[in-house]
Amino acid sequence: MNDYIYMTRERLLELERELNDLKIRGRKEIAQKIADARAHGDLSENAEYDAAKEEQGLLELKIAKLENMLARAKIIDSNSISTDEVRVLTKVKVKNLKTNKIQVYHLVSPEEADFENGKMSINSPIGRQLLGKKVGDVVKVNVPAGLIELEILEISR
Repeated sequence: MNDYIYMTRERLLELERELNDLKIRGRKEIAQKIADARAHGDLSENAEYDAAKEEQGLLELKIAKLENMLARAKIIDSNSISTDEVRVLTKVKVKNLKTNKIQVYHLVSPEEADFENGKMSINSPIGRQLLGKKVGDVVKVNVPAGLIELEILEISR
């Protein structure tokens, strides 16, 4: 298994903008909060100072996470993605054979997964079963609600 995080150029640029904003605006805001809290005197019993330092730690953690993601990013041109089988960054229209409900999943790297917006990790139970399959294939997936059968209706970019 490789450590790449597959993403489109657009997503890479979005993450770079977010990182730049956190480094410039975010750090500046936190530094100001810390300075304001210091001005209140004794730091040993200063809840405002403690909160600002904790916020600073969380900000630096988020910055480090974004830097790590960007360092591992592998750009995929979405126009070059073949739709002959399910792959990372493809959209898959499936039908639940029990409920006849149709759903579209956009398969993405685990770091980009957002189930509520239809972005499913390729490492999720459904994502793993769909990878490499073709239109017309039926996959069986064990999910928390039980075993489901999904028929692949369409693969697109």
